[in-house]
Order: sequence, then structure tokens, then C-alpha cells
Amino acid sequence: MRRVSLPVCFLLCASGDLNAERMSDIRNTKHNLSISGPGPVRATSESEVCVFCHTPHGALDIPAAPLWNRALSGATYTPYTSTSIDAQDTTAEPGGSSKLCLSCHDGTLAIGAVNVANGQANASISLQGTAAGGTIPEGSGALSGFTRRIGVDLTNDHPISFTYDSALALADGELRDPSIESHIATRASGQNPKPVVPLESDRLECVSCHDPHIRDTDISKNIKFLRLNRFQEGLPGNSFSEINDIVCLACHDKLGQRWVDSAHADPAVADETYKTIPADLREFPAGIAVWQASCLNCHDTHTVQGSRRLLREGSDALGGPTQARLGGAAAIESTCYQCHTNDASSVLNFSLEVPNIEDDFVLARHMPITSLDQPAGVEVHDISDADFSEDPLFLGKGDLNNRHAECTDCHNPHRLQRNTLFNGNGSNLTGTHDHGASHSNIASGVLRGTTGVEPVYGSASFHDLPLSYTLKRGDGGDGASNLAISPWVTREYQICLKCHSDYGYDDNNLYPVGDRPVLGDSIGTTTPGTNGLTQYTNQAREFQAPVAHQGFGSPGDSGADFDYLSNNQRSWHPVIAATGRDGLQRNQGDEDISSNWVPPFDSAVGSQTMYCSDCHGSGTAPGTVVPDGGANGRPWGPHGSNHNFILKGDWSADTGTGRPQDLCFKCHDYDVYAGGDRSVDSGFGRGDNLHAEHFERITGNRVKCMWCHVAVPHGWKNKGLLVNLNDVGPEAGLPPGTEVPIQTNAEVYNQEPYYFNAKLKVINFAQSGDWRPDNCGSASSNPDVGRDWMGAVCQNPP
Repeated sequence: MRRVSLPVCFLLCASGDLNAERMSDIRNTKHNLSISGPGPVRATSESEVCVFCHTPHGALDIPAAPLWNRALSGATYTPYTSTSIDAQDTTAEPGGSSKLCLSCHDGTLAIGAVNVANGQANASISLQGTAAGGTIPEGSGALSGFTRRIGVDLTNDHPISFTYDSALALADGELRDPSIESHIATRASGQNPKPVVPLESDRLECVSCHDPHIRDTDISKNIKFLRLNRFQEGLPGNSFSEINDIVCLACHDKLGQRWVDSAHADPAVADETYKTIPADLREFPAGIAVWQASCLNCHDTHTVQGSRRLLREGSDALGGPTQARLGGAAAIESTCYQCHTNDASSVLNFSLEVPNIEDDFVLARHMPITSLDQPAGVEVHDISDADFSEDPLFLGKGDLNNRHAECTDCHNPHRLQRNTLFNGNGSNLTGTHDHGASHSNIASGVLRGTTGVEPVYGSASFHDLPLSYTLKRGDGGDGASNLAISPWVTREYQICLKCHSDYGYDDNNLYPVGDRPVLGDSIGTTTPGTNGLTQYTNQAREFQAPVAHQGFGSPGDSGADFDYLSNNQRSWHPVIAATGRDGLQRNQGDEDISSNWVPPFDSAVGSQTMYCSDCHGSGTAPGTVVPDGGANGRPWGPHGSNHNFILKGDWSADTGTGRPQDLCFKCHDYDVYAGGDRSVDSGFGRGDNLHAEHFERITGNRVKCMWCHVAVPHGWKNKGLLVNLNDVGPEAGLPPGTEVPIQTNAEVYNQEPYYFNAKLKVINFAQSGDWRPDNCGSASSNPDVGRDWMGAVCQNPP
């Protein structure tokens, strides 16, 4: 009988159906630990290849272990878990053949310690290149994501030893069903074809993705022993392609076409390439494009210690494009900043099309993106599903210490796309909204597929909170309905209101001070006392746009006192819905005054809507809300600004004459409202422009917006966002209809949140375009009404 050598025997046993680019050749892999091995860890004299794992005699009796020649570690492991994983048994200890892998890769046992070698029991084979005690070396650091010394803390490693079945696929919603997909199955004799993602008794183990014996036919390629592609090799599609797709997509379908069209997967968008050093650090091929790196841009199945959800470099430890992070605490933003940063800090070669988000978050005022910024001091953000839903408790409801901002509060990186519309088909020139004549409040592609809320109102009164909120989640697909009542997010404000309403915090609706979040509760946010404010306001309450209040009239339920309901209606910036008040109606049909606004807000006045990010974001040039550089310049979005409240320009008691760069005048024409231009009419007038009239009559030729308009101009109980010191009410902690005495030029009224440097008193609200002097003055006639009151109170205000 002819005898077969041990190495040849095991190579024959290991052979089988492999991908065209895979071959069973352990001799030319790092798993050849013999003296002939090609890796840095190898024996000093032992020539046997298979002995480090297998033996034909004296093997351990372990189920699923092929003649195993090593002891198993007695270590206790900390398994991977998260609030968004649906597997029911991830908290169990690793089992099956995964324990075999961990006998080397957890670093608790010497690699050369085997049961039998050369006829000797409990042998210790001498190796070079090992760590202390002969264990697996740390590589770039045991706590980094660039080591294969995985350790016993598996919280930063892909879960293993859990049941992968139809029930799990159904619960997750973005996993392929093993009962339908033939490439995922428990291996059994006689199977043809064999599953390329083999399970062990319906459980996913290390060997489901890895085969420790294989290499690429090109010996220079590092395939990490993966059974399937390490990178995306061809155009992604709806169904899994063994030839084209990255191994991750064998199980994770990510809603098929949604991932295919996403900005991170579409080759027409994600065509930026990696710099050499970051690619080398990640063991990526030189010049690899983002779409080819695919899932591995953001995720690593064995990532840095401290990261959550397998986010690549997702910790707050020191690191960068050329330096691996070593441990640290979870920091989602670090993963995003690999690419979304300045050119010097990016892992990618220079591109104008990747927004530099990181630099916005270091501006004077910014969302609390880091754990250091946030009240809790740790990353509280915790999604519960593939839609990135989050329990309101984690937003601050019931515990303001949980308030935070993270990239995935607003963006779903698996679904967002470069398109001006969230329901667009594929990619176009930009992922931000169309800032032209067709301006609307429809969410853009970068907001696709995330979560938001729609307020449900029971009253039109400014003083009443919404009754409830409807959660928006999911993705309706290309061409999906863009109605606000749709099940998915269709509006930017729906995302903002998750945190900026009582959906995300408690609100007892008491004013001037209640139990709402306080200014300055997070580092980098606006400090208390700015514009007299100490607390945030409920923006779902403010932005309400009751149908009966659209257009002009006297609906009678605005929240103003009974004596001030005539010709009065609620007013709002058209974030949730349009005002219904066009340029002709605002001037009594005498002249269309749409030109009082700057483009694009001079188009479709009254029917046009707008975004929160038209006002909130990094600073812009005077007369425009468009970020510097346009579509490929500074990013849209309320990430950070050098102006308070993350505004695109200043908004303060000084806003008005002499401040054309301030916020109001990025939409409202400065010359008309604060520059004394009498060549056009305005809604505040009677065939003329009374803003200019006041400019001329007030000492110093000046007007200030807050003398007459509310200090938080989201929405209000009176028309035109006008304050009325004849009717100060519950919004200031006073009974409805309270008159505040203003008798001299030096006097102003300050009461948070809505009155700051306020002067205006309205006796009778006029129709827009028909204002007269006797509409203004003290209700008590103290000191006066009309022009006499203006002369006494407004001739030379502070």
C-alpha cells in the first residue's frame, strides 16, 4: 500500500469547489507556520506544515474539529452585541470550529503548543516572530483594527456562533434568507453545488467566511483567507453575484437597489481613490476606489477596540490617515472623518465631491458630535434597526443627559445618494436640494432612508403642543411618494424635529422657563444669555402651519388675545408648509412685491417652502444661503458655524441697518428692509415701504429687526412674526392680553424666549399693504397712539 505524507493528505482533504481565483495551497499562505512558511511567524526548524493544527493520532475529540492538534483556550470571552442585532444567541460563548481559530487568534495560547509533534505528546514547537510567550504577534497593536490578535474581548469583532435562519433574516430585514439563497446553508455530504457560505448546524462561524487553507491564484493578493471576494469586483446589483460582489453582500443585502444606488456604492459617485499609505495600512490594493473597497471603507470585521457596530477606526483614540487608532471609546464620527475631512487628513486622494464635514464641527458653534461635547461624556446614540431608529430616551426624553448629535442621527450611509431628491432614480450632480426657482422642503438624497417624525396637531393655537408624533422610517424606493404623510422621511424638518421638539425631550409647556433643554448643555453650543435665551424652544410648536391660517384672514385661534384677532393669523417661516400669502396679496393687489426677497426666494412667494438648513449651517456670503463653493464647496447642513445657533449669519439685537451680512438679509433684500429703499412697496406699507419710512425718521437712519419682530422667528401667534407689547401672554408667563408699558425711547422689553429689545405695540392689526399710523401705539393710550406714540417711544431707540 502506498503511503501519503501528512501534509499532502490534509491538502487533499481540504480541496474542493473553490472560486476561480481561489486555490487550496496552504504552503503559500501565512498559515504555513513551518520553516518554509512565507510569513514573519514561522518555525525555526519544524518542516511539517499541517502539524500546527492537525494530527492523525492523538487528536482532540471535538465536534466539527478535523483531527485537531491543539488545546482549546479556557478563556472567557466577551461577545459582540448591539441594540440593532436581531440574533437571539449572540451572547453565548464562541462554539463550533470558531473555538479552533481562537486557540491561536485570541492570544492566550502559544502558537507552537500542540498535542503531538514528531511522536512527542504536549510538544512545543519553536517559532520566530511571535509575541511574548510564543503567542500570536500584535501587528499594529493589540487594540488596533490592524491586528489579528483578536483577544478575548470580541465586542469589536463580527459576531459568531449564532443561529442564521429565516427567522433572523425576517427580523433583520436586510439579511438574505438561507432558505431561499442556496449559497448560504449548512454543509452536508452530497451537496452540489456546495454553499459558498457554509454554516455549522445553522450557525455562522469563522469558517463561514474564511477557509484557512486558501489563497488567491495571484500570490501577491491578500484575500484574508476569504471564501469570496474581499472587495467589490464588478458593478453591484440586486441579487448576490459570487463573481462581482464583496463577501459581505453574500449575507447582507442592504435592501438591494438602495445600497447599489447609494453614494458609497455607485461607481459613478464613489470613484475617489485611496492614498498609498492609508491603503497600505488597511492592506488594500494600491489605487483602490471607494466603490471597490465597498463595506470596508466604513466597517472592519475585526476593528479597533472600543468601536461599535464594526466601524472602521470608530474610536476617539489618536489616529489619522497614516496612524492606526489604539483602543479608545466609541466615536462614530471618526469613521466618517476618514473621508469627510480636509485633504491633509483624508485617506483619499484630493476630490471636490467629498464634503469636508469635520472642519464644520470644529467651528465655534457646532452640534455636540464628540463624546467630550455631549453631557453624558460617552457615546449615547444607539440605533435599534436598519432604519436607524432610536428610542426617544437616547435623544433626551426623560433624561437630558442623553442629548447628543451623531452622523447617523441624520444620515443613513447605506441608503443616502447623490441626488437633489430623496426619491430620485440614481445619482445626479449633487446630494443637496435644488436651490432654484422650484425651491421646496422635499428632502434631498443625502437624507434618504433615515428616520424622522411628523407632528400631529390638535389645535391651531401657538400656545399648544402637538398631540403626538408619527415616526417616519424606511425607504419607499425610487419615485416614492413625497407627501409628508408617507411612512418614510420626505422632509428635512422631520429629521430635525426628532431632537428639536418634545419628541426628543420633556416639555411641560411652561414659559418663560420650563423643563426644556438649556442653552450651553453641550460643549460648542450657544451659550446661555444669547439673545436673552436660557432654554431651547419647541420648534414643532413654532413651525406649525395651520391650514386655516394660510393666506390672510381672521381665523380667530392663533393664540393672540381676543382683542387682537382681527386681520391677524399665525405666521411662520415656511418650513413645514407654505404661507399661502403671495407677493400680490401682501400688497393688497397693488403691486407684486416678490422682489423684496433675494433669489430663489423671490419666486413663488406664498407657495414656496424652505429648509431648516437654509438658515442653519456654516457661514455664507452676504445675500445668499448657498455655502461657499456651491455644490462642491462647503457642506450644506447644520453641522457647525461661527455664528450663534449654528446660523449662516448673525442674528442679534444689532441685526438691521449696517448689517447686510446678517441672517435675515440672506433671504430678505437688505435695501428694502434695512437700507431705506423707497423705490418698492412692502407688505408693511400703504402703497409704499414703511421700513424705509422708519429708516428715514429714526435718529441715525437705522432700523433693527427685533424692535418689531419676535426674537425666535420660527413661527408666532401674530402675523408677520410681529411682537405686540399690548398683548404679551403665556409665552412670557403672563395672562393673555397683558400690556407691557413702553413710554420712552430708552425702554425696551426683554423676556425670553420671544422678546429681546422689543418696542412694537399694535392696537389693530391691519391687512398687509394697508398699514396706517394709528394701527400702532399703546392700548391704554399711555403715553400715546399713532405718530405721537412713535415720536415718544421710537424716535431714538437703543
